[in-house]
Amino acid sequence: MASEEKKKRMEDQQNGVVNVTTTTEAAEHEEALVDLVESRSHEVEGLRYHVSYYTSKLEEAEKRFRDAESKLARFRARTNAGTSHEKVTETLNTSNGPVHASEGSSRNHIAYPSKPQQQRLVPAASSKIAQSARLPVEGKNASTGSIYRSEGSYRNLIQSKPLQRLVPAVRSKFSQSTPRLPVKSDKPQRLSTEQNNIGIKGRETKRKFEQKEHVALIPLVCKSSSPTSVKNQKSCYISTQNKKRLRSIALYPVNDQRFATSALDGVVNLWEVQSRGPGASLLSTANCLTLERRWPEDIAWHPDGNRLFSVYSADGQDSQISVTNFRVRGEGKADVKFLEDKPHVKSVINSIVFLPWENTSFVTAGTDHAVMLWSENGENKWKPKPLHMNLHSSSVMGVAGMQQKQIVLSAGKDRKIIGYDAHVGIQDFMHQVDTKCLSVLPNPCDFNLFMVQTGTPEQQLRLFDIRSKKTELHAFGWKQSSSEAQSALVDQAWSPNGMYITSGSADPVIHIFDIRYNGHKPSQSIQAHKKRVFRAMWLHSVPLLVSISSDLSIGLHKLE
Repeated sequence: MASEEKKKRMEDQQNGVVNVTTTTEAAEHEEALVDLVESRSHEVEGLRYHVSYYTSKLEEAEKRFRDAESKLARFRARTNAGTSHEKVTETLNTSNGPVHASEGSSRNHIAYPSKPQQQRLVPAASSKIAQSARLPVEGKNASTGSIYRSEGSYRNLIQSKPLQRLVPAVRSKFSQSTPRLPVKSDKPQRLSTEQNNIGIKGRETKRKFEQKEHVALIPLVCKSSSPTSVKNQKSCYISTQNKKRLRSIALYPVNDQRFATSALDGVVNLWEVQSRGPGASLLSTANCLTLERRWPEDIAWHPDGNRLFSVYSADGQDSQISVTNFRVRGEGKADVKFLEDKPHVKSVINSIVFLPWENTSFVTAGTDHAVMLWSENGENKWKPKPLHMNLHSSSVMGVAGMQQKQIVLSAGKDRKIIGYDAHVGIQDFMHQVDTKCLSVLPNPCDFNLFMVQTGTPEQQLRLFDIRSKKTELHAFGWKQSSSEAQSALVDQAWSPNGMYITSGSADPVIHIFDIRYNGHKPSQSIQAHKKRVFRAMWLHSVPLLVSISSDLSIGLHKLE
């Protein structure tokens, strides 16, 4: 009998059945099984997250692979066309006399030998292109901190980054290829005419999304013992004619020589920088006050450049988002429309930013602790949905989107910096700092680097690496003589090469910071305006800083 019971217990153990003889043993066994189930549940959730994440990464990588293949195919086609044209030109140039066509052909069909000065179809221009294509990956100017890649060339600041990352074989072929025939002069004229229209009838064609190229700048952060300054030649100031102080500035994404400003009187102006000398002309004006006479708190351009979006207060039943279509050159008044949806529940909407992703969308951050995602649903139709509403315990002051992942950054007065994975729908990371956070701004070149503005004097700006769960990479700031309090109206901007940050101040000063400098003070400060400076932004196409101030003026600061 005993042998049969022993045999049965052995069979139960093999089948996973455990006979519990006491209440205590039963409780312990149940607790162990609960822990096991919980552990397996976390394991499954983690694996599901990783599967979803890497699936999206695979899709992005496949898109980039197809784009690279198509670019290579187009490039080879142009190279082959240029090579064949070069052979024909050489044949014509080596002939001793005119080559006559078949009998009966007109004089226009006779090919004459080219003159020596006509052998190069595009003199000088091709050599400049070839030289820029052969730029080294890390040149002397990159290490010394100059915002220019070559002497006196501000445009190289913008173009050098993609050129540096070209495949070496393709770069060498490009520098040796035959220059293409010059384009007819009427094409650029038509293009400039099209650019003068700000898309008042909405988008006619879908925007072609272009993935920017990542440039690693984090290894350079805080590595230099001395800062590198940017030379400021001269400044000029233009009265905006607003009745109340300025609030926001936004660069036109299609042509950054145009920009928009908003003020507390509800007037939004469209400006254009003059081609000769520092100055700007007013192109168009829009009255963007709501029915309850509220002004835009923040503005942002649609990536197509055809509409300007503004955010307001969420109190009452007033509108929360407006869309402005500017009309220029005598085409009539600007068209301002208000979106019907009102997802924020109270107080001010502090920020609006379009996300740098393929599907056009923007995010708004509010005093109601919420971050809302607005997606385009048909022509001029936008539908909001909450990304998160309770991850912050206080006002969300700044919001932005990262390039390489669908991460939405948010910074709040609760001292939290949150990275939210919009693709998966969960919080990716959270930083807790020692003071309130007022804004967040990703670096334009290094997709892992972002800056947060805080309220700590002399440490207002903090740099973070999105991959790191530790503290900030570096902190720097400035002293304010007029006020110790840090205003949320003061904002920052990155330089096009991602090496410098400009910031406004409660004083009439523009501060410039070099992220490679291991000190905590500005690398330089430019005296500007008569009252506090809200923001100073870098133009990409011309060497200018554009600033706005509470003295109701726009500052244009020429750089060298």
